Amino acid sequence: MCSIVGLEGNFKAKDIIKMLKASKNRGPDSSGIYLDEIHTNINLDEFEDEKSYPIGFGHNLLSIYDKNNRVSKPQPVATEKVVLVFNGEIYNFLTMRNFLNKVGVEAEITSDGEALLYLIDFYAKKLDLLKAVQSAIRLIDGDYAFAVWDGENIAIARDPLGVKPLFYSQKDGLKGFASSRLSLKEAGFTDIDILKPEHILYNWEDISPAQPIYEKVFEGDVAKIDKMLRLSVLKRVEGLSELGVIFSGGVDSSYLALLLKEISLNIPLKITLYAVGAEGSKDVEAAIYASKFLNLDLEIFEVTEDDVREALPQVVKAIGDDNLMKVGVGLTTYFATRMAARDGLKVAISGQGADELFGGYKRYLQSFVDGTLNYDLRVDMSNMYHVNLERDDACSMLNSVELRLPFLDKNLVELVLNIPDNKKIVSMHDEMRKSILRKLAFEEGLDYEIAYRPKKAAQYGTGIDKILRKKIIKDTDISQYL
Repeated sequence: MCSIVGLEGNFKAKDIIKMLKASKNRGPDSSGIYLDEIHTNINLDEFEDEKSYPIGFGHNLLSIYDKNNRVSKPQPVATEKVVLVFNGEIYNFLTMRNFLNKVGVEAEITSDGEALLYLIDFYAKKLDLLKAVQSAIRLIDGDYAFAVWDGENIAIARDPLGVKPLFYSQKDGLKGFASSRLSLKEAGFTDIDILKPEHILYNWEDISPAQPIYEKVFEGDVAKIDKMLRLSVLKRVEGLSELGVIFSGGVDSSYLALLLKEISLNIPLKITLYAVGAEGSKDVEAAIYASKFLNLDLEIFEVTEDDVREALPQVVKAIGDDNLMKVGVGLTTYFATRMAARDGLKVAISGQGADELFGGYKRYLQSFVDGTLNYDLRVDMSNMYHVNLERDDACSMLNSVELRLPFLDKNLVELVLNIPDNKKIVSMHDEMRKSILRKLAFEEGLDYEIAYRPKKAAQYGTGIDKILRKKIIKDTDISQYL
């Protein structure tokens, strides 16, 4: 994952530099800018340019090693026709590269950003920029946010579920976009909007998708879920030699860990589980049990009041919210990814999305009784990008660790949203919920205690919520950190 920023209007180079500095944690390995030309591998503290510009892009790179000769290349990147900044992963990169070779693109393509650049450039030779971007998006499978400029038009796009963040704003004739709110605030913007998933901002006009994935209706096949989840996990670790798992010992993270372990039997892949919790917390107990069952390495961060107080300012500022539930979950992600970063990891797998997809929250029991479960799950999936994903992304990127979310694969989401409600919750008394996922996990090898462990929200299972409510907020107004 990286950080992208951009401005259009009348601005100084130093404005782009300030935006990049505000999001440097998202891409600590390299920085680059496009003004009237591309400058890569720049030192943000030493770059000097006093001229004014009408458009500019910036990029901070998080470089992730890939065994398949795919590199994290410094950006921006450009052809004769278009300039692009890209944040994310394209999981069908090899397919896209082969396609481009077949249609006569002779460039050496070694990065996701280049694959997307040349794909858009290929279509832009025949179509306007908006249609070129729409055509490219239909072919790529990934989690992404990007911006592209053809000398006259700008297009800014986001992946179908909003896994990668993208914000934008306008003020006094100046327009800007960024991967973080903080970058836009550094450029003087105050009224900040979120680009919705699957939307394209074309010349700053919001273009909606023809049909969002959470609106698609068809007859879903339960038998395909396991295969699709396996494929989703596999393509998110392809090329990696090591990664972490944000681990609670519950069915979501344990099932993913089980699938990762199966993958590691065929390809070299070092897997480390990371659990967070106060002394004696339920999540730590469950994580220890599940890690022993899976025979995978587990690292535990035992959270204390002092740890929470120390981390609070940056976590609250990063998520832009002082809601205790969001802060509690955010702290869990922050501490887990901090462990991963200290171990030298840049990628971690998370089970985020499983509850919204399979009906894991307790409130879904009432939805089941009322006959609105499918509708409520679709609504929640459509809102995940600004409820959970933005928070988790902000907290993991404080440690420069990219989260990958197998449950939020586009094809898997489309399928599971069309599985009958009674496969997810079997009755009004189904206190476990997520029935089909638990059944699959048990059949594939998890023991009953793990597969059917009751749902415990992260802030409660870790004990962090208790620390916040009983110790921190008694003498601290956490809104001061916003």
